[in-house]
Amino acid sequence: MTMLLTIDLGNTNLTIGLYQGETLVHHWRLATDQTRMPDEYGLQLLGLLTNAGRTLSDLTGICLASVVPPLTGRVAQACREYLNQDPLVVDAGVKTGIRIRYEDPKAVGADRVADAVAVLHLYGGPACIIDFGTATTFNALTKEGDYLGGAITAGINLAAEALFTHAAKLPRIDLQRPPSVIGRNTTHAMQSGLIFGYVAMTEGMVERFRKELGPQMKVIATGGLAELVAKETPVIQIHAPWLTLDGLRIIWELNRP
Repeated sequence: MTMLLTIDLGNTNLTIGLYQGETLVHHWRLATDQTRMPDEYGLQLLGLLTNAGRTLSDLTGICLASVVPPLTGRVAQACREYLNQDPLVVDAGVKTGIRIRYEDPKAVGADRVADAVAVLHLYGGPACIIDFGTATTFNALTKEGDYLGGAITAGINLAAEALFTHAAKLPRIDLQRPPSVIGRNTTHAMQSGLIFGYVAMTEGMVERFRKELGPQMKVIATGGLAELVAKETPVIQIHAPWLTLDGLRIIWELNRP
């Protein structure tokens, strides 16, 4: 049975999954560090594999998606030198099974492509795929498997940091649900604005996407902050925290020798 390592290299998090066949048997979420060298990434990946009770001989392949170009080569080098595998990097020319209808297909982030691939195979279209990461992205997928594009805005953490940085009297806060929508202190007021504000935006964007994609549109959410929003609104039908990793597994299967 195949043993595949999937790596989603994002601006904030490095999300890693280990698949045995189609089953995700281990997963890790680490902080992205742009100062880390290939040797450091290699030792980290090797340590995770060892901690999972696996050896290099168990590993069949690696699939990598990255939206951090300066780190893509370092992580790929780490895979070659420490895991003895040349990773499949999701980029132009890689088979995905979807048609990208963006004006410039190369401008679509590899994570957004992987999400769309996973949704098409696991849930089917039409779908609105929402990724709550460093950026919050809304992505449109048709029933036929066409990725049309979408909408991009600042992520919740990014918005919270902007408030702290640019408003002298506003503190840095933890993102957690406040007791009520009407905050009775500054921290609760900021939590309300950020969390319920993004919930309201999500509901509004889903309604607008549904007008263009049709009433049968599914809504799937992923990303580190998806659970926080999904708990507050019924419009998110499926919370799939490892959607990008599932997409990378499927892409690897489509491209394996």
